[in-house]
Amino acid sequence: MSCRTGALITTSHFACTSIFDDFKVSTEFRRPKSCSSVRIQCSSSSPDLHVTTEKFGNDASLTGGAYDFEKATTSLTQKLLFTPKKVTLVRHGLSTWNEEGRVQGSSNLSTLTETGVAQAERCKKALVDTHFDQCFSSPISRAKSTAEIIWQGREQPLVFLDSLKEAHLFFLEGMKNVDALRMYPKEYSTWREDPSNFIVNGVYPVRKLWDTASDAWKEILLTPGENFLVVTHKSMLRALICIALGLGPERFRAVDINNGGLSVFNFNKQGEAMLQSLNMTAHMYTDHIYRHQKKGK
Repeated sequence: MSCRTGALITTSHFACTSIFDDFKVSTEFRRPKSCSSVRIQCSSSSPDLHVTTEKFGNDASLTGGAYDFEKATTSLTQKLLFTPKKVTLVRHGLSTWNEEGRVQGSSNLSTLTETGVAQAERCKKALVDTHFDQCFSSPISRAKSTAEIIWQGREQPLVFLDSLKEAHLFFLEGMKNVDALRMYPKEYSTWREDPSNFIVNGVYPVRKLWDTASDAWKEILLTPGENFLVVTHKSMLRALICIALGLGPERFRAVDINNGGLSVFNFNKQGEAMLQSLNMTAHMYTDHIYRHQKKGK
């Protein structure tokens, strides 16, 4: 008699025999060198059902991680990469205009506060055990200073990319948010509530940001190496993350990143992305150190 129900087992071990409804499920585990095998037998069935999972890099059968993510997203490079890549994205530390509630945009006048410097130092400590082949940063002061603190003591030179600059917000830059709302209610409300349709002198800043962020991804991913660090701004990070996940500028505010927040993407050789971590901030409040497993470990 065959089983009337099927079971999907996602754990790597069981402490004892389990009972699901009126069926008894027993498990016998074998650990061959190249794969793990689970034997599932229903009390009312005679044949055994074998479920075999092949190990892939980080042992996903134990961690619940993905085995592969081919075709999950669109290639950001449109050409084959020599190796898979891991990219860690970092938002700059708290700035003077963050603290004052001003619109920053691409202005270079907002600098790191003492708190922002401390946040950058925390990022540095949190990533001390992570090897990076290269660090890319926006050349705007608040991101540049954050990158210089994090990268201090590493051998490779910092690379500053104009394509990582923050969105240019024209006359709103430098204004306190409350003043911008009072003086330019229509423009400011559009920027806050419908950013992809915010327009100044025929320019759509958020849509333009998508173009520059796409260029940044190509420049980063086509650089030799396997593990990269990127330090930039919130709006640029929103664009980078959304583009990697196949989201358009209308989803600009679907993602939020804190000062000092870390996000991690894996890329396969096709240049397709998988988001591994989003806006990690444990290191902002504790002495947490991130340790990413190397391939094959």
